[in-house]
Amino acid sequence: MHLLLVAAWHFFVVLGEVPSFVMPTPVDTVKALFAGDYRWGENLLTTAGEIFGGYALAVVIGIGSALIFSWSRLTEEVVMPLLVSLNMIPKVALGPLIIVWFSYGFLPNTVIAFSIAYFPIVLTTARGLREVEPELIDLVRSIRGSRWQIFTKIQFPGALPYIFSGMKVAAVLAVAGAIVGEFLGSERGLGYLMLQVQVTLDTAAMFMAVILITMIGVVLYGLVLALERAMVVRDARVS
Repeated sequence: MHLLLVAAWHFFVVLGEVPSFVMPTPVDTVKALFAGDYRWGENLLTTAGEIFGGYALAVVIGIGSALIFSWSRLTEEVVMPLLVSLNMIPKVALGPLIIVWFSYGFLPNTVIAFSIAYFPIVLTTARGLREVEPELIDLVRSIRGSRWQIFTKIQFPGALPYIFSGMKVAAVLAVAGAIVGEFLGSERGLGYLMLQVQVTLDTAAMFMAVILITMIGVVLYGLVLALERAMVVRDARVS
């Protein structure tokens, strides 16, 4: 399927006599990896670090926040509407403020990726923790089970489908967040590189940057899917 898409791309450009500055051929796109001083390795690692770093923070803090909400209904009723309101703010609008607070570079881009990926995780995890059958929780409490035991033995396993649903959505959003941050202000990264080559109409380099960004997103999403299969299947076998 992928080969067919590449072939269709090539023949569309060649037979349609599309100018190279509008759309390069696949061959020209690959050549961009070896032409010019684009520091592909450094920019790729920078963007990947921002995406994975922001995503990891979103997973840890998102699940932790949902756990606190499940333990305190009052906290959820007070904090959740605030989180919903903050999520309504376009992250592009928050970008300049984040840059003012954290300066340019790796950290603010990671923060933007985190801010976009956080909400889907906390929302779906909180819902999953609430969907657990109350009879099971009452049973564990009747045998003097602690809150931590209720979470690890009952709530967390039951909420796994919800958690991974949010994690998969967040994986896509984290990629977008990091690139938005690099567009707003950065000195490294694939998004920054795209802005630089745009000036010279080096479309082949822009296409290659997009492909590399996509590959990072595919790897992250694949890791989430693999973790989901491992944990959900294992939990099903234990049950």
